[in-house]
Amino acid sequence: MTLITDPFFYLVAVPAVLLLGISKSGFGAGFGSLAVPLMALAVSVPQAAAILMPVLLLMDLLGMAAFRRHLDRSLLWFLLPWGLAGIALGTLLFRLLDGRAVAGILGVVILAFLAQRLLFPPKPDSPPPPRWVGALLSATSGFTSFIAHAGGPPINAYVIPLRLSPVLFTGTMAFFFFFINLSKWVPYYWLGLLDWRNLGTSLVLLPLAPLGVWVGVRIAHRIQPVLFYRLIHIGMFLTAVKLLWDAWR
Repeated sequence: MTLITDPFFYLVAVPAVLLLGISKSGFGAGFGSLAVPLMALAVSVPQAAAILMPVLLLMDLLGMAAFRRHLDRSLLWFLLPWGLAGIALGTLLFRLLDGRAVAGILGVVILAFLAQRLLFPPKPDSPPPPRWVGALLSATSGFTSFIAHAGGPPINAYVIPLRLSPVLFTGTMAFFFFFINLSKWVPYYWLGLLDWRNLGTSLVLLPLAPLGVWVGVRIAHRIQPVLFYRLIHIGMFLTAVKLLWDAWR
């Protein structure tokens, strides 16, 4: 089994995995989508996504264990089928997609959501978004998760206005992305992305997974809801800027 030996790869991969682990705990959830763009500074986007697959599996298991008592089951069962539909669409279109176009579209969608939240902030008595919006954004989340593990911002755009508590938000998202990420394994193998070099590199990065999740869990249980969602918005903004940069460079 071979693995990547380029020092620059690990220089960007280590902080990327730590950010992903912290995001899996719920704290700074928007920052997790930066992991693949960061690693793409050293390897291709498909290879970065493949390397992170075992890391994501461990993180998802740790996240579910930490928040197993905090789950909105009805919301999860509504979101999940649409997310899996997005995975199916990503599988079918993967070889036809231009990575820069996908990055640009996702970046614009995230910025549009943030602009709407800034210019028209929700009121305490505002109704939740319509369910068709949830279906569309869940499918988008599955699609962008398949392409670049960047499913957080679209699903956040629907779930954040529901005003769940931080731990309920985190627990529901932990279970949602466990099933979403689990469903990628067969398509990734079919597309030839899970080779021994990528898996060997994953094993080197794997010990960082519990460290990132542990740090995030410690913070998520102590953070105030207003600050929690403000940090998610900051993470979404930074993700959008990085995606747009990748699309236009």
